[in-house]
Amino acid sequence: MSNMRNKSIRPAPSEIEYKGMRFLITDRPTEATLPSYVEELKRHNAMAVVRVCEPTYKTDLLEQEGIPVTDLVFDDGTFPPAPVVEEWLELLRKRFRADATACVAVHCVAGLGRAPVLVALALMELGLKYEDAVELIRQKRRGAINAKQLQFLEKYRPRSRLKLKNGHKAGCCLQ
Repeated sequence: MSNMRNKSIRPAPSEIEYKGMRFLITDRPTEATLPSYVEELKRHNAMAVVRVCEPTYKTDLLEQEGIPVTDLVFDDGTFPPAPVVEEWLELLRKRFRADATACVAVHCVAGLGRAPVLVALALMELGLKYEDAVELIRQKRRGAINAKQLQFLEKYRPRSRLKLKNGHKAGCCLQ
């Protein structure tokens, strides 16, 4: 039995918002889908893209539209090494300080493992327990975050590194 809806199996972009910070988790765009990807990013006011998988598309179109792409690559099915976590949180602090209404987009290949883990870390740094962070993400992305990634999140100790000072509200992140 052939599945004619094969393409629609990939989850649609999922916006996750918590304490004023917005993240957009997507699957990986291709050269062919980049123009519609850019439109999707603009609909969510995404001011940055974080790519956690190997680069497979040119970033020129995104850069021309004023959407910088940051590569924070780590292995599929795993959790981010400490330097990736630090760089991710630093990027979010800068983004949301610059524009509290912004959204940060983040993607891996399918948007079910690496990207959701980074968003979960951000949610935990904002004060959510890991179970609640995972639940919030899974409400929008069924099947997100594998057992190994879950164990990592369970052991992760947040240090409130995303709480913004001086009453500044945070914006959105596209992962």
